[in-house]
Amino acid sequence: MTWHITPEYETYERAHENFEWEFPDGYNLAWDLLRKHDDPERPLLHQAYPDGRRETYSVRDLDELSNQVANALAARGVERGDRVAIVVPQKPANPLTHLACWKLGAISLPLSVLFGTEALRYRLQDSGAKAVVADHSILDTVADVREECPDLDHVVAVDADETADNTANDVERFEEFYAGHDTDFEIVDTTEETPAIIIYTSGSTGPPKGVLHGHGLWAGHCPSFYMYFEQDVFDSTYWTPADWAWIGALGDVVFPAWHYGQPVVGYPMGEFDAATAFEICEEFGVTHSFLPPTAIRMMMTIDEPTEQYDLALEAIGSGGEPLTPEILEWADEELGGVPVNELYGQTEANLLVTNCREWFPARAGSMGKPVPGHDVAIVDQETGERLPDGEVGMIAVRRDDDPVIFQEYWNQPEKTDAATLEGPDGARWHLTEDLGYRDEEGYFWFKSRDDDIIITAGYRVGPGEVESAILEHPDVEQVGVVGLPDDTRGEIIKAFVQPVAGVDGDDALRDGIRQLVKDALAKYEYPREVEFVDALPTTTTGKIQRRKLRERADEG
Repeated sequence: MTWHITPEYETYERAHENFEWEFPDGYNLAWDLLRKHDDPERPLLHQAYPDGRRETYSVRDLDELSNQVANALAARGVERGDRVAIVVPQKPANPLTHLACWKLGAISLPLSVLFGTEALRYRLQDSGAKAVVADHSILDTVADVREECPDLDHVVAVDADETADNTANDVERFEEFYAGHDTDFEIVDTTEETPAIIIYTSGSTGPPKGVLHGHGLWAGHCPSFYMYFEQDVFDSTYWTPADWAWIGALGDVVFPAWHYGQPVVGYPMGEFDAATAFEICEEFGVTHSFLPPTAIRMMMTIDEPTEQYDLALEAIGSGGEPLTPEILEWADEELGGVPVNELYGQTEANLLVTNCREWFPARAGSMGKPVPGHDVAIVDQETGERLPDGEVGMIAVRRDDDPVIFQEYWNQPEKTDAATLEGPDGARWHLTEDLGYRDEEGYFWFKSRDDDIIITAGYRVGPGEVESAILEHPDVEQVGVVGLPDDTRGEIIKAFVQPVAGVDGDDALRDGIRQLVKDALAKYEYPREVEFVDALPTTTTGKIQRRKLRERADEG
């Protein structure tokens, strides 16, 4: 049986009006990503390593290996509803463990290998994870927190040395963990609403929240995937440098590609390297890639990329931070017209808005238009009433039967309730806590996180908009903008600026940045204070931590 979610319509308007969600009876993620495909020999994963090793995994390979992992987990007491943590970079053990959990009816828990002790302890404790499959690079951290995680019965190490001390003390090697188990496994009964995965928020605005999603999650990403990759989702090869611990990698690339039976490239790069990125794209004939704007800016430092590399790139998706006009211009001029489409979403409700040049022209700075299948609106955050075009309000999405909207915050029912608001027409809205507006032609524009808004002299200023403007300066590498208390204006705007390598932060650059913002936005939006820094504090997803910048300003 072949089943795909693809809004095959001639126009965006027709797709948005007529698309409806339909899932087969007994829907299960592992069935969707593997067993529904007619050709078991179809390659789904091209795995590469920095040491030069190369492996290819077919549909059958991934199905049988994940069957063995599922049987191994079941043999160790993992049951339906149990949580299994996965702390593995771009390696086969990562998706194999996810697939095994979904076949079992267990809940997978992707976590980053960049987590320190406190971050890992909190998530393992809060989720009540029964087992953890962890890369050898983070085993010491797992060992440090294990005694404080009473539910954690099993630790499985990926790529650990057979003789290493850290594979002792009841730690199993992944390769031995599943070896010898049956390659057959009968998938348990599930539906698209059966709990499947918990993804933790970054915690940039308080303690991280465990976001619970059902089996329909990745199929729910496919209409957006279809749009930002310009409707050409078959006969393609996909890659992203983003960590496979995050919804922006798993949901924007890996699992939607497998939904369509298309291969993904895995490569545990560590720190992003622009030359390596181009080499991966050349070697594997990557046609479609999700690249955060920061990664694209680093790739822009490579001279004449199409002369140095034989590239097959056809479309790039990007999001998570400002996608500035020079990025679009670079892709057009240096990559030979490759479209870069901005997309918008969050862990709780991902890929709600995006661009698609085949359906409508992109506008620099706009997130695009709502994806078919999602009722996205700008609402009053107090009443839930839809606001007129042009008026700033809360970006919200209607909850009813939308598979990308989370089911609950794990162990935090009060915060789950607080994220939903019923409007006067009876619509139940999920509130994103992001502020934005819709223009008269249906494009959505991001303004700010609600809790980051700056009110200066009576004006409401979104720091993201100021950051986007400052990033236009050729001598600025990265920037974070916050509001600081001021007796006269209520708040003033301060920018923490990281200059490009080789550029000194001086008064001339400071004045240039201020003038640029005045010219691009408004006089009241320019930063009255500009501090130059060597680096900016970021989350493991690459987001600027404005809270830490405010704390730094208070201390200074």
